[in-house]
Amino acid sequence: MEATHAPATEAGTITIGGDLTVNRMAYGAMRLTGKGIWGPPKDHDESIRVLKRCLELGINFIDTADSYGPYVSEELIAEALHPYPDGLIIATKGGLLRTGPNQWPVDGSRKHLEEALNGSLKRLKLERIDLYQLHRFDTKVPSDEYLSFLQESQQQGKIRHIGLSEVSIEQIEEASQYFDVVSVQNMYNFGEQRWNDVLHYCQQKNIAFIPWYPLNAGNMNPDRHNAIRKVAARHNTTEFQIALAWLLAASPVMLPIAGTSSVKHLEENVMAATIKLTDEDLRDMPLPK
Repeated sequence: MEATHAPATEAGTITIGGDLTVNRMAYGAMRLTGKGIWGPPKDHDESIRVLKRCLELGINFIDTADSYGPYVSEELIAEALHPYPDGLIIATKGGLLRTGPNQWPVDGSRKHLEEALNGSLKRLKLERIDLYQLHRFDTKVPSDEYLSFLQESQQQGKIRHIGLSEVSIEQIEEASQYFDVVSVQNMYNFGEQRWNDVLHYCQQKNIAFIPWYPLNAGNMNPDRHNAIRKVAARHNTTEFQIALAWLLAASPVMLPIAGTSSVKHLEENVMAATIKLTDEDLRDMPLPK
């Protein structure tokens, strides 16, 4: 069956910015790099296999950033998938520096963002990035500096659409004075729902909401983690699959980007698109109010 061959298609679709329609089960390419998101992957060939397998599974949205490696994730994507097939959207981000493993200083200066954007275009072998996301608002730099840079880059044709990451409603509205915000990428999962107000805002405005860290089991409230375990046992699936299925059920604008460096785990993750949570499941794992 076609659905079995490409399970990501069972998640349904979302249209970003009015003209980019993608399947709602996507892939985040951060984990393709070395430990601490630093340096090359432990198994280069497996990373290439993961990226190629994404397309076979029906994934047509891949999220990355120049800071992943740094540069490594983007380089692997180009190596594995360029020339890109029609309909594949590569989203990347700029605005963070890398000073070592697990170190992420913010730099929203025009100089850094210009270097980051031009570097991403070169590494990804693109003339225009379909979705370019600002990694963070930088409190050390006037917001006009980075928001106007993104506006100008879009006008110059280097960027098709612009998104934001780790932002409040107020920051989305500020950015919207410069350009149409088509996506928001915030940390969000069943156990960590502090951005519910942003999710609801995105749903009202038809802005794609891209949750990262979909399980966060190590820091989850024990009651909520037990609920995930209970539902996973009911479906005979993994906790991670249930966490992803819950995200898909939580909102039609949700675009999960589960990441992994393993083909086996990728295949497991994508099968979450085929899980339909029941009323009983949603009593145990209520949807956001």
